[in-house]
Amino acid sequence: MFKNLFSILIWAGILLLASCNPAIKQETVTTSKFIKVDGPNLITPDGQKFFIRGTNLGNWLNPEGYMFGFKRTSSARLIDNAFREMVGPDFTDQFWKQFKDNYVTREDIRYIQKIGMNTIRIPFHYKLFTSEDYLGLTENQDGFQRLDSLVTWCRESSIYLILDMHDAPGGQTGDNIDDSYGYPWLMTSELSQQKFIEIWRKIAEHYKDEPVILGYDLLNEPIATFFTEEERVKLNAALEPLYKRAVAAIREVDKNHIVLLGGAQWNGNFRVFRDSKFDDKMMYTCHRYWCDTLQANIQDFVSFRDSVNLPIYMGETGENKDEWIAAWTRLMERNNIGWTYWPFKRMGNPSSVMNIERPENWDKVVEFCDGPRSSYDEIRKARPDQELAKKAMLNLLENCKFSKCKVNESYIKAMGLKPYVFLRDTFVVH
Repeated sequence: MFKNLFSILIWAGILLLASCNPAIKQETVTTSKFIKVDGPNLITPDGQKFFIRGTNLGNWLNPEGYMFGFKRTSSARLIDNAFREMVGPDFTDQFWKQFKDNYVTREDIRYIQKIGMNTIRIPFHYKLFTSEDYLGLTENQDGFQRLDSLVTWCRESSIYLILDMHDAPGGQTGDNIDDSYGYPWLMTSELSQQKFIEIWRKIAEHYKDEPVILGYDLLNEPIATFFTEEERVKLNAALEPLYKRAVAAIREVDKNHIVLLGGAQWNGNFRVFRDSKFDDKMMYTCHRYWCDTLQANIQDFVSFRDSVNLPIYMGETGENKDEWIAAWTRLMERNNIGWTYWPFKRMGNPSSVMNIERPENWDKVVEFCDGPRSSYDEIRKARPDQELAKKAMLNLLENCKFSKCKVNESYIKAMGLKPYVFLRDTFVVH
């Protein structure tokens, strides 16, 4: 009798302690709100299987040259330099602020939900979380303000969000994709690795209790294919240890969110991974473009997924004809591979959800940005009429607004979704 009474008192004390300790209570409440990993599947808080269907908000927080119609001027740093040479630093600073204000808004997120998508992948530049010069700001970067707004819009529309570090300190690819200097210095520089880890820790600390965020995509397309076999072996060997260090730092502040690991060579090589169990909230992300829509072209991802018994999803794909999009979507869904197509918006190209109209006189901007500018004399001679160039840039700011974009209906249908067009303050299904 006394033994049973003693046990009851102990359990009563434990329950009382839990009810009085906010940390214990918070852990119980928060962990139940997040997407979870269960073998090869993702599971919602209410226990249902979750299949990712979505898009990438490319070019918003990490401008890429080809999205502007440029070839030579291919990365954010090069675009910014070209604009400053063309129209001056003050106008360029104002352009970038308005670009960030206009390119993605609450209306865009509502539309993404309206057509049937459930997830957004948001590529971002690491400089948004530093005091380095980026997109018109030289200090007090606005990364958290921009992402906080996006989180609010996604919460309102019941859309999950994947945070993707597209451009890492030192560069992780060695090409224009990461706004780097031609080599993946992140893989060899301890200082860059420390900065990479610190930024992810800071982001995780900020969003640790936010259930709208599905997970953290730690590195976009690490280690390009351009290097020698000997270099690739060395660089590839550094990838998983770096991931482990970053995840350890994230777990110091955030035990709720999934971490997403991309393979080497454009998120295509998963043979570099040796330890699939170093974290209990982990999944993988692959990318593939411009191939046949055959099982053979996705089988390497399926085989890897099955070997580690963890989810894998197609973080980027697309930029192809509607017929390809339709067949590729069916192929991914048959293989239980969720997807976020690239990109949501694009100028003058139907391989996106929304099409941005090319501004008048934009060809003069392209001519300057892609022309010879290796000396100050060449810059002066190539500079276009200021009023025409500035007007073209202002028109782009206007054209990229949701209300001014054109819906690519056949592209949306190819993904198995319902295209809506915006008419007189209401959506109409087509």
